[in-house]
Amino acid sequence: MNVGCIILACTLLVGASLGSKAGQPLKASCRPGFSQNFYTVIVPRDVLHGQSILKDTTLSSERVKFEDCQRNREVGFVSNDPNFSVRPDGTVYAEQEIANLSDPVQFMVTARGLHDPHIWETTVKLALAGHPHSLALTKVGFEEMLSRVWESQPRVIKFSRKHQRSSSVNGLRRQKRDWVIPPINVPENSRGPFPHMLVRIRSDQDKDVGIRYSITGAGADQPPSGIYNIDPISGNMFVTQPLDREERASFHLRAHAVDMNGNQVENPIDLYIYVIDMNDNRPEFQNQVYNGSVAEGSKPGSSVMQVTATDSDDSTTANGMVRYRILSQTPHSPIPNMFTINSETGDIVTVAAGLDREKVSQYTIIVQATDMEGNLNFGLSNTATALISITDINDNPPELTVRTFSGEVPENKVNVVVTNLTVVDRDQPHSPNWNAVYRIISGDPSGHFTIRTNPITNEGMLTVVKPVDFEMNRAFMLTVVVSNQAHLASGIQSSLQSTAGVTISVQDVNEPPVFPVNPKMIRFEEGVPAGTTLTVFAAQDPDHFIHQIVRYSKLSDPANWLKINRTNGQITTMALLDRESIYVKNNVYEATFLAFDNGSPQASGTGTLQIYLIDVNDNAPVLVPREAQVCERARPNSRVNITATDADADPNVGPFVFELPSFPASVRRNWTISRLSGDYAQLRLRIPYLEAGVYVIPVIVSDSGNPPLSNRSLIRVKVCPCDDSGDCSATGAVAAAGLGTGAIIAILICIIILLSMVLLFVVWMKRREKERQAKPLLIDPEDDVRDNILKYDEEGGGEEDQDYDLSQLQQPESLDHIINKPAGVRRVDERPVIAESQYPVRPSLPHPGDIGDFINDGLRAADNDPTAPPYDSLLVFDYEGSGSTAGSVSSLNSISSGDQDYDYLNDWGPRFKKLADLYGGGDDD
Repeated sequence: MNVGCIILACTLLVGASLGSKAGQPLKASCRPGFSQNFYTVIVPRDVLHGQSILKDTTLSSERVKFEDCQRNREVGFVSNDPNFSVRPDGTVYAEQEIANLSDPVQFMVTARGLHDPHIWETTVKLALAGHPHSLALTKVGFEEMLSRVWESQPRVIKFSRKHQRSSSVNGLRRQKRDWVIPPINVPENSRGPFPHMLVRIRSDQDKDVGIRYSITGAGADQPPSGIYNIDPISGNMFVTQPLDREERASFHLRAHAVDMNGNQVENPIDLYIYVIDMNDNRPEFQNQVYNGSVAEGSKPGSSVMQVTATDSDDSTTANGMVRYRILSQTPHSPIPNMFTINSETGDIVTVAAGLDREKVSQYTIIVQATDMEGNLNFGLSNTATALISITDINDNPPELTVRTFSGEVPENKVNVVVTNLTVVDRDQPHSPNWNAVYRIISGDPSGHFTIRTNPITNEGMLTVVKPVDFEMNRAFMLTVVVSNQAHLASGIQSSLQSTAGVTISVQDVNEPPVFPVNPKMIRFEEGVPAGTTLTVFAAQDPDHFIHQIVRYSKLSDPANWLKINRTNGQITTMALLDRESIYVKNNVYEATFLAFDNGSPQASGTGTLQIYLIDVNDNAPVLVPREAQVCERARPNSRVNITATDADADPNVGPFVFELPSFPASVRRNWTISRLSGDYAQLRLRIPYLEAGVYVIPVIVSDSGNPPLSNRSLIRVKVCPCDDSGDCSATGAVAAAGLGTGAIIAILICIIILLSMVLLFVVWMKRREKERQAKPLLIDPEDDVRDNILKYDEEGGGEEDQDYDLSQLQQPESLDHIINKPAGVRRVDERPVIAESQYPVRPSLPHPGDIGDFINDGLRAADNDPTAPPYDSLLVFDYEGSGSTAGSVSSLNSISSGDQDYDYLNDWGPRFKKLADLYGGGDDD
């Protein structure tokens, strides 16, 4: 195969940490070096096939700007393979024509600063996509593949001898080694035996001095330690256990050579170990069940969903390249292969038309993911389930079940369902594609009907919203049409079954009589006498096709002023109409009447009659206020403003005329009245001084009616003495209440006498208290009071109690009964049997100074006398005697066997009179 000029778009990025992403800003802690230690480039076959050899031709347009941490370092790139070179921007290109690319090409790229000794290295591997050597495992067996990898390793790695050689690459001076240590490839999951020798590290000076070899780095003396070791004498390097590329894909070790004294003999060399990927991981779907949807009627190529599987193996090799395919489809309607899947992306699309939700609402697809680029013989596979729901579109118009519907409705009824319109729609239930919308397109110009949709059944409920009249329309012929809430899909025509006719019959019912004018208002002057005919309030029967008789009755008449003729509805007064009545509101009196027919069933209607009462001057004005107060001496502010009220309405009210009568003459002599305005007047004293008191002044008030009405009203004026501010004083108020000066003086004298007596009594009490505290305690012999125990004759028991020994309850005269008392009956709450204490004897004529000593001595004697009651002893109540001589109470019977005379109850006094009345009297009861 002819191979053209190969440009490797390898990004040699210095200044970012390993694995940093292009385009991200450099961090403060910068570590210079290549972005990767090992680059693998798979060149597509179709790019190289048939290409002419063009020198310096770039196959990739990607460029990454080269930066270092110092941002001023000049770095040059050198390749150890003369067939490839590296431009300053990091692009690797072919220096000369390459005959073929049958085997992978591997070379090392070195970067070195122009003014510093730092050197960075990376390895580039170039392979042809799809070539057997680019696959970890194809037709070559596993063991054979491992042997090839082992055999491809260099057997001996020597420490290089450095020498200077001048070479100009891009104008830079470079220091080139004798050779570059190629990477060491170790296959993962090797079966051993372990330890397995990889290479031998050797120094040219091992013949002159004793050399000791060692390795350092992650995998040797750093975690994960112990994976690699080296024989310090022979330099043989071993791997001690199977490797897992998915756990760690590469190792960077450093080999050291020292003499027996530990002195460095050679500069350390870098060893790069790469774990070769084996196909040991199956593709794993992110979900076991995927849910997708596509609208019914979709065209071929419509996207449905995407499934994704990942493989932990190397994605740059066939081990991690996953391919998808559909294993099965359920159901097979309309064809078994309604869907296809993109083998690389996992996108599922439709491949045929004919998706119909009404036939198949969901498809179940089993999808298989296989690595090794889908090679079923060598690849590992896994499956997942894709559930594809077919979403609904409005491709089925609603269809009424019949072409003609019928119903009937009573007249004058509203919100009555006449009939239900049934419809069939095969679209998704309870969706806008299924929800029905009904319209009346003809036959109801007045809007008597409407159609509401039942949200559960999707039926149309034809309902009356405006009353229908049998006498005007006995039947209706409606045309209705039904459609969906959503518009029909493009290309779908409306069905002929979407339109139907509805025949509605109106049922005649007995309608109530109707008053033509309701409410009806009439105007009359108030004061219309009883028996006056006001109007005829008649009703009409709407049932023209049936002859019925209408009768009337009164339903509401608050003042009971009216009556109605039962036959013709004539309204007549029964009392005087008074506009000023409490039953008249805003000059209007309302009464309600009932009209009913003789139909079956009987129907009735009500009518309201409003009587507007025109006012006449039939109420005289009344003076306001009825009481006032003025000062006894004429002052500027000593006057009373008065007005009047009138129950009539304008113009039979104000302005009012106020005047004082001629009789009695004292009224005009003492008082005067003047007009302030049309409704107000002012009453004031005519004379300079008027004795305090209450004066009743008549005032004549006249209204402005035609003819005017007058009223003699009385105003009660209190005349009283006033202080400087013009207010009545307390004395003046009393005087104004009707008391003369003499009476007021008498009242004041009585109050003074009463206060003097109280004062004298208090003084006398205080004086008496002082005398009592100053004199000693004196007791007159006649006033001597002693605590004596009085003994009265005992009242013996009555009736059955005569046999009791009452001596137990008596104070003993001697001690014989205590001594002779039998055992068991002794009382212990008695006076002890000891000599009595001696009390002091009061002299016949005590000295006032000895009375206190006498009382104290007697108190001490009483306190120390054990024979003085009360006796502090234990009371015994256990002995109850020998029992009562009466028999058991249970032997008593409520019904006496013989007659008993209860007349003796009358002799027991007034307290037993009630019992005597109940039980006495004998046969009279």
